[in-house]
Amino acid sequence: MTTKRPSFTDQEALDFHSHPQPGKLSVAPTKPMGTQRDLSLAYSPGVAVPVLAIAEDEDLAYDYTSKGNMVAVISNGTAILGLGDLGAMASKPVMEGKSVLFKRFADVDSFDVEVTTKDTEEFITTVRNIGPTFGGINLEDIGSPACFVIEQRLRDELDIPVFHDDQHGTAIIAAAGLINACHITGRKMKDVKVAISGAGAAGLSVAGLIRHMGVSAKNILMCDRDGVIYQGRDNVDQFKSAFAVKTAKRTLAEAIEGADCVLGLSVAGAISKEMVASMADNPIIFAMANPDPEITPEDIKSVRSDAIIATGRSDYPNQVNNVLGFPYIFRGALDVRARSINEEMKVAAATALAELAREDVPDEVAAAYHGDRPSFGPDYIIPTPFDPRLLSFVPPFVAQAAMDSGVARKPIKDMDAYRNALARRQDPTASFLQSIQGTVRPMNKRIVFAEGEEPAVIRAAASFQNQGLGHAILIGRETQVKAVMEQVGVEPNSIEIVNARLSDRNPEYTDHLYTRLRRKGYLKRDAQRLVNQDRNVFGCCMLALGDADGLVTGVTRNYDVALRDAQLVLDPIENQTVIGMSMVIGRETVFIADTSVVELPDASQLAAIAIEAAAAAKSLGFTPRVAFLSYSTFGNPMGERSEKVREAVALLDERTDLDFEYEGDIAADVALSPTHKLAYPFSRLSGPANVLVMPAIHSASISTKLLSVLGGANVIGPMLLGLEKPVQIASFGASVSDIVILATMAAYDVDGVIGSARAR
Repeated sequence: MTTKRPSFTDQEALDFHSHPQPGKLSVAPTKPMGTQRDLSLAYSPGVAVPVLAIAEDEDLAYDYTSKGNMVAVISNGTAILGLGDLGAMASKPVMEGKSVLFKRFADVDSFDVEVTTKDTEEFITTVRNIGPTFGGINLEDIGSPACFVIEQRLRDELDIPVFHDDQHGTAIIAAAGLINACHITGRKMKDVKVAISGAGAAGLSVAGLIRHMGVSAKNILMCDRDGVIYQGRDNVDQFKSAFAVKTAKRTLAEAIEGADCVLGLSVAGAISKEMVASMADNPIIFAMANPDPEITPEDIKSVRSDAIIATGRSDYPNQVNNVLGFPYIFRGALDVRARSINEEMKVAAATALAELAREDVPDEVAAAYHGDRPSFGPDYIIPTPFDPRLLSFVPPFVAQAAMDSGVARKPIKDMDAYRNALARRQDPTASFLQSIQGTVRPMNKRIVFAEGEEPAVIRAAASFQNQGLGHAILIGRETQVKAVMEQVGVEPNSIEIVNARLSDRNPEYTDHLYTRLRRKGYLKRDAQRLVNQDRNVFGCCMLALGDADGLVTGVTRNYDVALRDAQLVLDPIENQTVIGMSMVIGRETVFIADTSVVELPDASQLAAIAIEAAAAAKSLGFTPRVAFLSYSTFGNPMGERSEKVREAVALLDERTDLDFEYEGDIAADVALSPTHKLAYPFSRLSGPANVLVMPAIHSASISTKLLSVLGGANVIGPMLLGLEKPVQIASFGASVSDIVILATMAAYDVDGVIGSARAR
């Protein structure tokens, strides 16, 4: 697996940083500022109340200010990237970038601080004096050896986490890779012989961390530009001397000879092919110098086909990228109000990253690799930064280690709830899905995945089952299904497989289908052919005769074809309308119907859609406020579709059994406005609409997709409602996560809880 390196010109980089406004950061208020009362609360006189409270107890700053979610990224510019000492102001683009990464990946607020001094004591004094403003300090791009002194002193003098990422970030990611490389090659950490090229900040930190993780001190040979750091050597400072060992080896080449692992944290060209050839079997080679590694993967492979390779670059597999570490380490540390980031927390982060790399990867990871889907092995021992699970996976390890090691001031009592809260920080659908999943898990329903030979469907079925959401059943030819399972890394015997053509239930399914269709021009052999050859029909027969509880399909065929297949076998629920409803989750949550079934509904169909959608919203925990949307608002201007909408409202007016608000015809902006009653005081909606009934399927589909793509909203569905058994139809080519969500909704709706008359 290879990845394509992003390319851009110098001008493009400058344009990115200057347009549409200079820089990469801005400040947004978290409280409303729309009224005089808001201002009085935010500033004088209301602000005096928390001021007095914090004066009594400084820890209350975590409760009444942003301190607890605020990290300072601080540098003096003495070691900017690989560019050297360019000054504090030149470091600002990098520090801003680091702050952006904190926010993007872990929802940690961050400000960059550039300190214009190279004097160690003056730098320490400056940071110590501003330290109480923040919940943590991320030191960055500070030259060695000053960085060691600065970090240690600030850790001693401040009661918040202080973390020099150039040292520890690289160490943590490299350690995670080493854990997995040892796992793949069958080595134990205590036995691994390691040569380290480079004894700067990162090299010393890597050596310290892997030693803490169990690598024997005598097995670590550290080399600087003068060779091996051995006992008795002069010109070795106090930091390097901690890794001096008794050895006769003097050069990097001698240190690498026979080594199991070499960790490069030095300069391009430091490691030769001959050195690599001299290593032990299945060598582990991390060439992490940037932008050019100590030796290229191509040169390594030319002499060693058995090597596991990592670099610091994005255009090769196994990138040692610090963004995998610092956002999540600080997230966990901040959430328990840790006093420091200690070795136990760093080991926990490395362990978490190693474990995550062994998990089946989601579609977002495949997208980051341009369609290639990595799986755990020599070319995938470190997670990609775009794995969306990092935020909910890594911080709990760090937080737990902080609690266990005694540096947490605010221990987390419910770690499962904490993981769920982390998932919700950047995914507004997570909270809703977690509640659905919590209901579904104890039910253990049997969900059929009709297109069981498709890689995405197999992976979705495996994910559904592995998450404990129910029992997955794949329809397909067993040999073909298992072959694809092998290809995508799913255990071949882990999921039930049913071959429609060979099933011993075919006679009963055929009789059932023939009884339904014999007065519609179908012969028995037609029914038998459908059962044998159409997996949707076969799967729906499983539902109809009680052999399964729900079905998901649609990945390989058009929505209307899949729906037509289902309706051959299953009837609508009595007195209900079959509709498609999408749940759109953004700043607010709204339901849109009908998004997939009725193309141009008449007035009675619009009324039925409204009733069904309102019931569904209510069953999912929302108080429905239904708006019949149109391009007009209360007849201005009037048109044919508006007339249909008005007729639908009139039909609902005749009902006496409805328990939801509704209004129409009404334009979308009016329906969603919290102040629309100022202009239309006669409106029957008590607040913004949250169930939008569209005048036609095309408007429903277009609006849903626009909200998703341009509005940045998350869309669940369309969910198919109203059939006697739960069938969910995914969009053509749906992602694994989309399929899993629909399968979960099918399991949730087994007892007709979504919008069904049986639930009312």
